[in-house]
Amino acid sequence: MDRTFWALSDSTRRGVLQRLIDEPGLSVSDLAESFSLKLPGMTKHLDVLSDAGLITRTKTGRTVAVTLSPDPMREAVAWLNRYERFWSVSLDRLTALVEQDGQP
Repeated sequence: MDRTFWALSDSTRRGVLQRLIDEPGLSVSDLAESFSLKLPGMTKHLDVLSDAGLITRTKTGRTVAVTLSPDPMREAVAWLNRYERFWSVSLDRLTALVEQDGQP
């Protein structure tokens, strides 16, 4: 799970995951181009995502396609959900306070 959070800590890597949700199977070149990165820079980001188990790469000829592997994120979300009650209570209090202040 540490690798998952490390991978998700970077906005470019989160952007890559979003692109893969919208367009599964993009090539490394397409991803690099969409983030204005050179191939070595994109490859480093993909290595981090791959090490976390968040993507898989498949080579067909000279093209490497990248697909999303969401299972590690499910584990992270399950862990975060255990703490949801802490921020839910605070948000409920904030809502009540705002509604109370809005009364004449």
